[in-house]
Amino acid sequence: MAKTQDFTALMKDFMGAFPVDTSAMETAFKNTAELNEKLSAVVLGAAEQSSEISTKWTKDALTKMSEVSKAKTEPADYAKAATDFASTSAEVAAENMAAFAEVAKKVQMDTVELLMAAGKDMGEEASAAVKKATNEVTTAAKKAAAK
Repeated sequence: MAKTQDFTALMKDFMGAFPVDTSAMETAFKNTAELNEKLSAVVLGAAEQSSEISTKWTKDALTKMSEVSKAKTEPADYAKAATDFASTSAEVAAENMAAFAEVAKKVQMDTVELLMAAGKDMGEEASAAVKKATNEVTTAAKKAAAK
């Protein structure tokens, strides 16, 4: 029977001939983690602000609803209370929707700013990595030519 060749040693030698610098991967991982942390802070801040707006809106609505639910002496007073409630609710809704829009606008601006900064950093890192690789290849080629 023919014996199959063990490729483990062959692959080990092959991979050893092409050393890999893992510092670039470590840096990329670190930068990604930092970017994710900053993006998470933006999202959590927006969620907190949105929650505060919603809570205030709910409390205001419940307070105004208690006025509507009180017993009235005249039937026209019920209509007036309902009309006042609807009118103020519409005003408050517009104000709160504007507040939500401001939160969304801030999230958008902060996100774009973070991504632009990350893109700039990645471009600089890629340029430095290419320059380093070029220098290493040039040095290796000069050594090989000198032999």
